[in-house]
Amino acid sequence: MNSRSCICVSAMKPCCRFLISFKSSSLFGFSPPNSGRLINSSKLHCTKIGSRSIRSGVHCRRNAFSDSDSISFGERSRVFKARGSISSSSRGRGCSRGVLLIPRVASDFRNHSSSSLDSHVNDNKRFESMFVKPLVFKDVEKSEEIFKKESGNGGGKDTNFGNVGVRRETERGSSQTEDDKEAWKLLRGAVVNYCGFPVGTVAAKDPGDKQTLNYDQVFIRDFVPSAYAFLLDGEGAIVRNFLLHTLQLQSWEKTVDCHSPGPGLMPASFKVKSAPLEGNDGSFEEFLDPDFGGSAIGRVSPVDSGLWWIILLRAYGKLTGDYTLQERVDVQTGIKLILKLCLADGFDMFPTLLVTDGSCMIDRRMGIHGHPLEIQALFYSALRCAREMLIVNDGTKNLVAAVNNRLSALSFHIREYYWVDIKKINEIYRYNTEEYSADATNKFNIYPDQIPTWLVDWIPDKGGYFIGNLQPAHMDFRFFTLGNLWAVISSLGSQEQNEGVMTLIEEKWDDLVANMPLKICFPALEKEEWRIITGSDPKNTPWSYHNGGSWPTLLWQMGKLELAKKAVAVAEKRLKEDEWPEYYDTKSGRFVGKQSRLYQTWTIAGFLASKKLIEQPEKASLLFWEEDYQLLETCVCGLSKSSGRKNKCSRFQPPRS
Repeated sequence: MNSRSCICVSAMKPCCRFLISFKSSSLFGFSPPNSGRLINSSKLHCTKIGSRSIRSGVHCRRNAFSDSDSISFGERSRVFKARGSISSSSRGRGCSRGVLLIPRVASDFRNHSSSSLDSHVNDNKRFESMFVKPLVFKDVEKSEEIFKKESGNGGGKDTNFGNVGVRRETERGSSQTEDDKEAWKLLRGAVVNYCGFPVGTVAAKDPGDKQTLNYDQVFIRDFVPSAYAFLLDGEGAIVRNFLLHTLQLQSWEKTVDCHSPGPGLMPASFKVKSAPLEGNDGSFEEFLDPDFGGSAIGRVSPVDSGLWWIILLRAYGKLTGDYTLQERVDVQTGIKLILKLCLADGFDMFPTLLVTDGSCMIDRRMGIHGHPLEIQALFYSALRCAREMLIVNDGTKNLVAAVNNRLSALSFHIREYYWVDIKKINEIYRYNTEEYSADATNKFNIYPDQIPTWLVDWIPDKGGYFIGNLQPAHMDFRFFTLGNLWAVISSLGSQEQNEGVMTLIEEKWDDLVANMPLKICFPALEKEEWRIITGSDPKNTPWSYHNGGSWPTLLWQMGKLELAKKAVAVAEKRLKEDEWPEYYDTKSGRFVGKQSRLYQTWTIAGFLASKKLIEQPEKASLLFWEEDYQLLETCVCGLSKSSGRKNKCSRFQPPRS
């Protein structure tokens, strides 16, 4: 019988914070030896030894490593055979089911009570030490039996991803258009496998691309529309695997120029790499090589990655009915770490997240540093998701209370200060400045001359939108599509405001959609403004890329069925013919972007997810949030009664006429 071996490992530098002393921990379920030696859990591996052994369970062995043999960036690990084996009790828990190797390798925390974990939350050092590097496992032979069923209850039918796709296409029959068939074929062709299991999709797979840069990696942000397309098509395995593997990456050391961010940071992307093993004929190792921003343009950490991860985790449960994943202790811990990072106390007086330029989809300098709408809308969405998924107990009740307070304050702040319509613009036009008072109307000291000339004629009589950014003495009046769409999806805005956003998109269709949906922002920065704000970025020239370019991937986030159908119809005329480009240039979106990658995966996935959501509006409704009336009842936006100050909440005000 032919066989091949594969060892799946990590490509990260070891960190003492992630090592656990045997003297103080029985985390992995086996008794500690007498020595106080530290062991790195990533030096454990599971070995499959043929079909007979698969049926009887998977054997676990322990590898003996020295610290010098650990893996680092760009360096292949050296794996040594172990003496002895782990006790049978730990083997039964850690590696008892052959088909569960990949999905379960994220951690073994799920086998331990959450109460013991939560007791460490307030102790940073011990809390961080409980997040260890992922297990290492060895795959000697893959039989047909392993691919027949998905591990766990992931919603998909088959881990043999190609066979699943063929079956799905057969079931669809003639209902698909030629564009749909090609799109599904391309999406499946972009799937990345890790030790034989699908774990994501590459950013782009352009056959004519001679310099891939990082487009051959799996981006958390880019995978989201792919995940929605797969979930809506009944395939949950790849999404489950993705969520668990990126959860592993969260726990690894992240250092740029001797500085390490918080443990809750999720990577921007990861890549599956492989290398042959010395002295093992035909054997090779696969490992995940993540990027936390250390290799990104500008070296900016991906603030939105953790927010997207939480949002996708909720969507997985909603669309598959499998809520066991989000209930696992390791997953609950991952949610807490992200929240801990986002809710950390700082100097800011506002409930919005303070970020640098380039920390989200717009990952180049575009003047969005501060409190950009996109981050706030995703932050609000992630908080609402986390509140649904967190298991409430004595260890989490304070965190849940903090989430509720932040949701209420953030909702008020965005609705009150980010919203503009014709009436609000006229109010700003008449602002007094330099007001020193707790009852000031112009709280951010906005100068009326900041109102741009284009906005005076552009803002419609009906409808409105949330501005792109707000800081002291600064309002960014540009329309940012992603932030406004997620404000609608998550009900960050009031019902009237949400309807107003969709009304504005419809009123300004020729500006925001035209020949290709949707403008990432409007209008573009031009001339001296472009030179100063972008630093003369040659990629973000006016009406290109992030500076007013048209991005088809935004399609699936349209919050109104009729507009979504209309936008998909526009995109469908060109996407296949233009070879599924990343973005379009010019004010009306007529040209394929000058540096646009072709066969861009999230363009393909956004198109497919849009069509699925249109076909299944009942599932689309699962992914939207209604107004949270409990938040209205517990509104914390008012100042303390004892201070004698009053601050009216816009959520209780009558609608504007």
